[in-house]
Amino acid sequence: MDSFTLTPPRASRRRRDRPRRFGVVDLGSNSVRLVVFEGASRNPLTVFNEKAVLGLGRGLQQTGRLNEAAIAPAITVLARYAAIAAAMDADPVEILATAAARDAENGPDFIAAIKARLPDIPIHILSGTEEGALSADGVLLGFSGADGVLGDLGGGSLELVELDRGQPRGIESLPLGAIRLADRAGADPVKARAIVEADLARVPWLKRGEGRDLYLVGGAWRALARIHMMQTSYPLSIVHHYVITREEARDLAGVVAQANRKALERMPGAPAKRLQDMPFAAVVLRRLLRATGARRVVFSANGLREGWYARLLPPGLREEDPLLAAGRDLAARFGRDTDLAPALRAWTDTLFPAETPDAALLREAACWIADIGSHDHPDYRGEHAFYRVLRQPGVGVDHHQRAFLALVVALRYETGNDAPFLAAARALLDAAAVKQAEILGAALRLAFTLSGGTPTLLGGTELRRVGGELRLVLREGSGVFAGESVQRRLDALAAATGLPATVEVTAA
Repeated sequence: MDSFTLTPPRASRRRRDRPRRFGVVDLGSNSVRLVVFEGASRNPLTVFNEKAVLGLGRGLQQTGRLNEAAIAPAITVLARYAAIAAAMDADPVEILATAAARDAENGPDFIAAIKARLPDIPIHILSGTEEGALSADGVLLGFSGADGVLGDLGGGSLELVELDRGQPRGIESLPLGAIRLADRAGADPVKARAIVEADLARVPWLKRGEGRDLYLVGGAWRALARIHMMQTSYPLSIVHHYVITREEARDLAGVVAQANRKALERMPGAPAKRLQDMPFAAVVLRRLLRATGARRVVFSANGLREGWYARLLPPGLREEDPLLAAGRDLAARFGRDTDLAPALRAWTDTLFPAETPDAALLREAACWIADIGSHDHPDYRGEHAFYRVLRQPGVGVDHHQRAFLALVVALRYETGNDAPFLAAARALLDAAAVKQAEILGAALRLAFTLSGGTPTLLGGTELRRVGGELRLVLREGSGVFAGESVQRRLDALAAATGLPATVEVTAA
C-alpha cells in the first residue's frame, strides 16, 4: 500500500535504567510538532509533546511556494526539537514532512536547508498515500476494529481511508486542508462548499460509509470536538474517543462554518491560533458527512505520529487487545502482584453468569487495575486510583470503559457512593453499567480483604452461587477466616447483588 520504511536506530546511547524512547517530528502545513514516546506498548506513552504553529503552507495555493516568513522559524524550531530529542536519548528520531513540503516549488530547497542544519536527522517527504497509511495505522492503534471512513485533515491536505473492521482499504489524498481550502476559496466558506463537494465526488467509495463511523483526525477537528464538549458540559476533557451523532456533528459544523471571527472568539474552547481555519474545517466536515452518510463521528487524537510509532512495535504487540493491554500496563506500574488478575477474574465469574463478551473483557480489565492504589496514601487510595484510571493515557480505552473501570476501582477501595468525584464517571454510564460496577467493586473489595492482595490466599476461598444465594467458601488452614471485616464486606456484596449470602468453612 505504501513504500515508507523506518530508519534503523543508531548505536544505543540510552540510559539503562529507563525504557527506550522514540522521537518523531510532524512537519505539517500549519504546525510543526515533536512527540517523544517512551517504551514499546500497545498504548503509547508520550513523555514529550510540543507544537509550534507556523503556517508553512499559508499562501501556497496562490504562490506555489512555502510561506517565506515561516521558513527560518521552522528551521529554528526543528533545531530545538533535535536538541530536545537528543537530550532525551530518543532513538530513532525522524522528521515526517507532509503536503506543504511535497507540493511547494521551494519544498526541495527547504528540505535541503533542514538537512544542512540537521545532517543526522532523517527526513521523509511522505506522499499522500503514505500519509494516509500512517494515519490509518495510528487510528487503528486506538480503535482496533474501526469500521467506516477515516478523515485526516491537515493544513494542506485531507487524507481519506476506508477502514473495513480494522483493515485499511482505499486511500485518497485531496487538496482540502484547512489552509489550502481557505486559499482556494478566497477565504469564503460559501465558495469552499462547492470546492469540497467537487473534490469529494472524485472518491466514489465514500458512499460505502453510510451507516458506519466517520473517524476524524487533525487539530482543527479536535478543536471542533472541544467546542462541542464545552457547549454540552461534557464531564471528561479527553477528545480521544469522543463520539457525537451525525445530527450533532452536522449542527456543530453548520454553526462554525457560518460564524465570523468575533463569534468564534466567543465560543468556549475555540483555539485562538486556529480561528481563521475553523470555518473551513467545519465545511469539510459537513460535506464529508453528506458524502459518506456516516451515522456518527468519532474523534481520534491518534494519527500520523502514532502510526509511525505503531510500525516500531513487534506484530504480536500491535495485535494485543488495547483494553487489556492498558490494564496490564497499569498493574505493572502501580500494582503489587501481576499474577492476581487472572485469579480475580475466575473468582468473580459466578457473579456474572449471563455477561456479554464485551462485558467479560471489561471485567477482566477491572481485575488488572484493581490493586493500582496499593502504594498510595490509604486515606486517598480510592480517589487517586479513580483519577488514574479515568485519565489514563491508554489510547484503546473509550470513555465508557474509562468511567466503568474508574468507578469499579474507587468502590473496590470502599469509596462512598456519594463521593463527589464519582459524578464524572456516573454521568458517562447508564444505570445498568453503574449497577455492574457496584457489584464488581464490592466483590473485589471482599476478595482483597480475604487475600491481602495475594493469589495464594485467594486460592483458599471460593465464591459460589447456590440456588438463590451467594456462598463464600473458606478452606481451613489456608490463612483466611470470616472475621468482622470479611462479614461486613460480604454483606455489602449481598446488598449490591440483591442475594442473601452465607459463609461455609470446609476442610483443607
